[in-house]
Amino acid sequence: MANVRGNWTNLRHPIFFLFTVAATFATLVVASLLPKDAPAQGPLAGQDRHLPERHISRMVSRLLLRDHLSTAPLDDTISQRAFDKFLKFWDPLKLYFTEADVAEFSANRNLLDDQVRSGNTEFAHKVFERFIQRTLERVQTVDDLLANHEFNFEEDEVFVTDGDKVKYPANAAEATDRWRKRLKYDLLTQLADGKSLEEAKERIGKRYHSYARRIGQTSEDELLEVFLTSVTSAYDPHTTYMSPGTLENFNIQMRLNLEGIGAALMSEDGFCKVSKVIPGGAADKHGKKNADEKIEAGDFIVSVGQGTDGEMVDVVDMKLNDVVDMIRGKANTVVRLGVKKKGKGETKIFDITRAKVELKDSEARGEIVEQTTAEGHKMKIGWIDLPSFYLDMEAARSGNPNVKRSTIDVARLLADFRQKGVEAVVLDLRRNGGGSLTEAIDLTGLFIDQGPVVQVKDADNNVHPYEDMNRGMLWDGPLVVLTSKMSASASEILAGAIQDYGRGIVVGDEQTHGKGTVQTLLDLGREELMGANPVNPPSLGALKITLQKFYRPSGKSTQLKGVEADVALPALTANMDIAEGDLDYPVPFDTVQTTRYPVSNANAAPLVAELNRLSGQRVQSSEGFTKLNKMIETYLQQKDKKQVDLNKAKFMAEYEALSEREKEIESLVGETDEDPNEVVERDYYFDEVINITKDYVRLLEQQKVASNN
Repeated sequence: MANVRGNWTNLRHPIFFLFTVAATFATLVVASLLPKDAPAQGPLAGQDRHLPERHISRMVSRLLLRDHLSTAPLDDTISQRAFDKFLKFWDPLKLYFTEADVAEFSANRNLLDDQVRSGNTEFAHKVFERFIQRTLERVQTVDDLLANHEFNFEEDEVFVTDGDKVKYPANAAEATDRWRKRLKYDLLTQLADGKSLEEAKERIGKRYHSYARRIGQTSEDELLEVFLTSVTSAYDPHTTYMSPGTLENFNIQMRLNLEGIGAALMSEDGFCKVSKVIPGGAADKHGKKNADEKIEAGDFIVSVGQGTDGEMVDVVDMKLNDVVDMIRGKANTVVRLGVKKKGKGETKIFDITRAKVELKDSEARGEIVEQTTAEGHKMKIGWIDLPSFYLDMEAARSGNPNVKRSTIDVARLLADFRQKGVEAVVLDLRRNGGGSLTEAIDLTGLFIDQGPVVQVKDADNNVHPYEDMNRGMLWDGPLVVLTSKMSASASEILAGAIQDYGRGIVVGDEQTHGKGTVQTLLDLGREELMGANPVNPPSLGALKITLQKFYRPSGKSTQLKGVEADVALPALTANMDIAEGDLDYPVPFDTVQTTRYPVSNANAAPLVAELNRLSGQRVQSSEGFTKLNKMIETYLQQKDKKQVDLNKAKFMAEYEALSEREKEIESLVGETDEDPNEVVERDYYFDEVINITKDYVRLLEQQKVASNN
């Protein structure tokens, strides 16, 4: 694509999606106590749950059999996998259920396939009801231990952190001892954070009471989502059922905007805590106008009211999703928030006018980095951080000319770079877990002349190439694609195509995530109406289903193997078990025939070898990388322990090393407290990528001169 031209809403490719992980259910891990004599809430409140659940369950089973890439039957193998996944979701460390519970549940181990096809979801409710019961019992155990047990922190014992390495407790004594060790681990963590023993006990007690209350608030939709995803992800890790609420959050993330106050919220010990205020959002603007009513990260929202005079509803111990639903609303409407600054002092009431919130941190951002080369030349390097391949699906379907697309945003940045004399571009995909297939193809087209970007194979083994049809490139200069083990799916399509075409180099972890499958989103409401496009389809959620595999222009698959870096740099993520092959039931690796495409020599073997030699010398003498390598060495030593020492001295030594690793990971995934306007963190890793880029520009010029002679 020589420039940004044409109707960008005229999508040439189907709206398929490529993501690293299944839909998450963090909404179920909540905070607050269900009174000991109170009846269970949510799906257990006696409501008629059977009809909608049966309908959705039958639809999901039909779509799996009709569309899944594997063409595998919904049989006893899937049933057994789903059984294990469902129990593991609720009790991964085997702290709640007993041997007797699981023995009772096991009567259904080979029956879930038949039950899902017939729409029978009673198994899910039975397991969940038992989990509620056990949770309340364990809270009582926690109370008794914290009040009456004297913990010996000098004793040498361990807490096993891998649920696969332990059995379910056979009796009450075993369960109590398991919880004694769990609480000892929790207490040591609090002590390491500077809390006194009494403070630690109080906080941990509140945490488990809060957890029990929130579990009791689990909605019918959430329970069905967990159960059906246990079944769907038994086919592959990326096929999931999304409840209506999860689907709405998914759509918000893809279109990068919502209407509300512009604050990220989290649950902490029963309180709704502000984790981040989005720059330019309603809360941020309100604080600038009213200095005494400024909402900041760390504040607690304890009550919410609608309009200027609506009743203030106490939201302490309320499920986070429900609080979020109360705070969200149409632009230009007022929401009243009761706020405790940093969780302390009197409650202040803030009236905030909701507005459209642009999720700027999730869109493409760029900046120009000015560097001086060894020869004294002033070089400009354009750095683009692209967290996902986003696309506003609803706007795209409706033909909205202002559709939010990652390709348009990156094209705008590249045009600005060209105008300002940038000599090289770094495209940072280190935390990019995927997104729209359309966007992966069109965005790659900004860097290649024209030709196939990806090949896609369906369940019938038919292979179809998807091409960039527009002649010309918006950026034809030196290109560095920065990746990590967290770079997946759509990221791997772009990185693989750039590498195959010889248009640039890939720098980062030794290989990317290794996800080579394509998902599409089947809205169950639309499917119900036989593919029609109704204005208001019924809200039944959606099935995100794997129906194709993708391959590079060279015919290589990224599935399990990823894209190998031309220049690999040490990184903690490269040693973590976060790749496709570490997930349950991944689709196997294979290849297809190569397709025809032009090849440049911007990643010729001699050039890449010299880049590695120069980078290796710098990395070896770098203080930052030396520290990182020591951290990696410690991590590898502890990685396979599957247990934690409960001796205080040993625990504290390991905890310090763990804290350093967490900071490293947080910096990669963008969860630091750094300046939100900063596109990239300036550290030793950044410096090395810039040095590689400078070497790359110089070596390309030398290669060009040599070829002309």
